[in-house]
Amino acid sequence: MRAGHLALAHAKIGEPDVGLKLLDQALAQIEETQERFFEAELHRIRGEILIEGGKRRAGEEALQSALRVASRQQARLWELRAATRLARLWRGQGRTAAARDLLAPVYGWFTEGFDTADLKEAKALMDELGG
Repeated sequence: MRAGHLALAHAKIGEPDVGLKLLDQALAQIEETQERFFEAELHRIRGEILIEGGKRRAGEEALQSALRVASRQQARLWELRAATRLARLWRGQGRTAAARDLLAPVYGWFTEGFDTADLKEAKALMDELGG
């Protein structure tokens, strides 16, 4: 996950290409080692960086990859983060119903931890989406 934090740091200081390269290396290492714990989160971070850089389509594809990996792994937190970011993107595109339909079931899996930042963010977005 260190690569993810470094990638975000590079993106924040105006070096998104460096961040994306770090993520590419981390994802390649995952393929080599088969240690996939942070795979979904790395895809989500990639999506964030791409979207912030104006590459919305590529960013959306990365977020979809994050969702697929998190779902396959039953990694609910990573899935919540990816769904929240993708729902926010769709809301910005006027796809409110699709955003709500994506986020609502993921948010609904949680039965505790509602005071955490991730669940607070998802709840606030759900409220904005009318869910």
